[in-house]
Amino acid sequence: MSRPVSFRRPVLTAAAAVGAFALTALPAAATSTPAQIAASKTNGVAYLKSLQGADGSYAGAGLSNEWAFSAFAAAGTAAVDVTPGGDTSKNARSVYRTLLSSSTWPSSSPVVTDYERATLNAYAAGIDPSRVSASRNLIADIYGYWQTAETGYFGPSANFNGTVFAALALGGAKTQSGHTRVPQSLRDAMVTRLRANQHNDGGWNYSKAEGDPGQLAAPSDIDMTGAAMAALCTSGVPRTDSDIVQAKAFLKSKLVANSGSFNAMFGVNTDSNGWAVSGLNACGINPQTGDFLTSMGKTPVDFLIAQQFKPGGGFKYLPSDTSPSPYASIDGLRAVAGGGFTSAPPVPTTAGAPQWVSQSSFTSGTTTKLALTVDDGTGHLKVCSVALTPTGPTTTLGAVLDAATGAATPSGCVTSVTPSSGTGTITAINTKANSGSNTWKVSVDGSAFTAATRGKAVGVGDTIAVRWGA
Repeated sequence: MSRPVSFRRPVLTAAAAVGAFALTALPAAATSTPAQIAASKTNGVAYLKSLQGADGSYAGAGLSNEWAFSAFAAAGTAAVDVTPGGDTSKNARSVYRTLLSSSTWPSSSPVVTDYERATLNAYAAGIDPSRVSASRNLIADIYGYWQTAETGYFGPSANFNGTVFAALALGGAKTQSGHTRVPQSLRDAMVTRLRANQHNDGGWNYSKAEGDPGQLAAPSDIDMTGAAMAALCTSGVPRTDSDIVQAKAFLKSKLVANSGSFNAMFGVNTDSNGWAVSGLNACGINPQTGDFLTSMGKTPVDFLIAQQFKPGGGFKYLPSDTSPSPYASIDGLRAVAGGGFTSAPPVPTTAGAPQWVSQSSFTSGTTTKLALTVDDGTGHLKVCSVALTPTGPTTTLGAVLDAATGAATPSGCVTSVTPSSGTGTITAINTKANSGSNTWKVSVDGSAFTAATRGKAVGVGDTIAVRWGA
């Protein structure tokens, strides 16, 4: 299966791919210095700023330029500081937040990658993805695509890409205080699926390979290997892990000695190199030393900088291209700047602009969603998006669990709660009762688990995890 349009890049024919590879010889140059990297970042940011619409927008159809937010953040530029002609009322962050808050976004038939892309870029822009507006919670939107019959997958499992980017979004888009907001049990479930889809050659592809010997034996893709590596590391897997080591070896095997490029599925190109380098960056693996310094003294960063127009700052997609590609420029800049697939937002330079913007409380009568996981200690994790209409600025855990019995996606997340009223200790969920030291506990936005009570306050955008255990 091809990757969704949200992440698809230009595809070359087989003949064009061969031709592109034949044109990859680059003039000799030293490995990129800190000064060269700094200049590349400055020029790349200038080019991406030129892509902003007159209305302040970046998001659009097809290969959306909203990925520029992830590149800006990696390069140290705050999205709120990006304005058309200095008009701060149309700054890129505010315009993007308005778009994400719209009831018509993303479309009438959304897919999980729409919400994953938005989560990664909203976070990089300084928009709390779970508190975009009174009605928009991107984390909860992703939770709604959990596959109950295939624990650990988000969206149809055949499109493995959706699960990779779920791991990147849920693990990478941290809280405003820098904590991982989703529970380890959920991260572990995704890691299990990521490992099961690793091909025999050490890499990954966009479609599901788990359980299919033919797919597992098929050649891997450079792009997806970078993304899957980043997904594992973002989920807490160390770079010394054997699966990361194998992925690293796969990428090394695809290096082109005289340029530092990777010989990708569609030939040598900036996007594939950018995704691979971003994967290495996310795992804390230096793409300029050791295994990624070729026998001819070239690195993947050298290749990317060689793809950048000077002056201008844009990156070309193919070495033979004569004009820059917006999408390649985003992927190239993000990688050269040391970014993974998202980065924490920089502190703005615009006077009075905060680092973060977010909805601070529920709006009474406005329907919203909350992200909920239920772990009964048996390994059968339940994940869902809960719809509710609050009656005040906050709600309670009891109200959320009650709503989940009839308004959760996917359904079945919560079937019963005991007691069914009041504010006291929760003694059973889904008929699983407290027993001795094993009781129901709750965590909000990655906080320590404490005794679960119906009266526990829950705020707008809170990511809620309940679990049974000691």
